[in-house]
Amino acid sequence: MDTKQDDRKIHEAVRQHYGNIAQSVKNKYLTGCCTPQPSPSDISVAGSCCSPASSSITIDSNSIYDAEDIRNLPEDVINLSLGCGDPVTLASLLPGQTVLDLGAGGGIDCFLAAKRVGLAGHVIGVDMTPQMLEKAWANKEKIGADNVEFRLGEIEHLPVADNSVDVVISNCVINLSPDKLQVFREAFRVLKPGGKFAVSDIVTEGPLPEYIKVSLDEWASCVAGALDIQEYLAGLKSAGFDKVDVKPMYFDQATIDEATEQFIDKHLPSGQSKIDISKKVFSAKITAWKPL
Repeated sequence: MDTKQDDRKIHEAVRQHYGNIAQSVKNKYLTGCCTPQPSPSDISVAGSCCSPASSSITIDSNSIYDAEDIRNLPEDVINLSLGCGDPVTLASLLPGQTVLDLGAGGGIDCFLAAKRVGLAGHVIGVDMTPQMLEKAWANKEKIGADNVEFRLGEIEHLPVADNSVDVVISNCVINLSPDKLQVFREAFRVLKPGGKFAVSDIVTEGPLPEYIKVSLDEWASCVAGALDIQEYLAGLKSAGFDKVDVKPMYFDQATIDEATEQFIDKHLPSGQSKIDISKKVFSAKITAWKPL
């Protein structure tokens, strides 16, 4: 097996998937990654699941962001929100901090972070999809976000200097990487001593079946690339992080049923039973710190 060649194929599938989304955004609701919704008891529950571009699951940004936070953002920003959580709130940002967003997309988390850190702070968004960055730069001009910049690059090879950022955030993107351990090492490298890693991501409880893991469609839509949560946490620790913490956000049954129909049924080998995806795939809030 040529690992580098496989990695390139995955990158290209992801780049094409999100490039197509950037070019075709017209409606408020999109197919992208997963969007959690608060339950009546204030327990976070995922309200829709990652899906290939051809699927019909709808995603509403209002279900993961505080309405006041996104109230004045242009529709082009909100329409390109494809995340599975709110890493900006999770990060507890402070004025004057430098923030790095891994997989910035259309820029929604960068713009929200920019409000928190203020003009004395700085936000860098890195994305490997040129079409998304084009949207992000256009949105920056509309908003007048002078403390935000975007850079083209892969999150496994960040175009960011060592020890230069206070906080690394990411929203349902690391699961798309074919080399997550390298992403963790890069995040550790660019963080200043004492810096914080705060991401929302899709993870699994135990390994996924091989027939899902080999599907490029499911890689591009956040599912096949999801890492077992214990491997995820071990990877962060091996990169040097400490105080690693995870808070799960589980999917509702309607979402599970739809996801099963969409990406399990079409790949299920003959004679093999379905996995119980409600116990396998979930969104998580993950934090970690670079030691002083």
